[in-house]
Amino acid sequence: MDNAERTQALRHRTKEFAGAVVRFYVGLDRRREEISVLGKQLLRSGTSVGANYREASRSRSDAEFIAKIELCAQEGDETQYWLELLHEDCGISKTRTQPIWDEADELIRIFVTMSQNTKKRRDAK
Repeated sequence: MDNAERTQALRHRTKEFAGAVVRFYVGLDRRREEISVLGKQLLRSGTSVGANYREASRSRSDAEFIAKIELCAQEGDETQYWLELLHEDCGISKTRTQPIWDEADELIRIFVTMSQNTKKRRDAK
């Protein structure tokens, strides 16, 4: 798989992740204020992963790419945080939160590796 194909595959994967977050949010009982507030935070961070990846994939420099890809990792980590609160403090079952948490974890690992590899390549120039 060449770089363009990997980029497209990750664009698709991050969009699927956003869709999973949206579907999760839609299924929440937002009549409970705490779930509504945490759910909105989850929705914002979970959907921004893909939006930021799209920006990163169009970056004009290594520095811009690193900044954007690290933002993707941060938003993924924040998504995990909201999922943890929804599970631990609001009683949302782990069977509902875990698949999204796991995908966020895999995406974070990918973004961190991409950032590290880009820094190594940049510094070797």
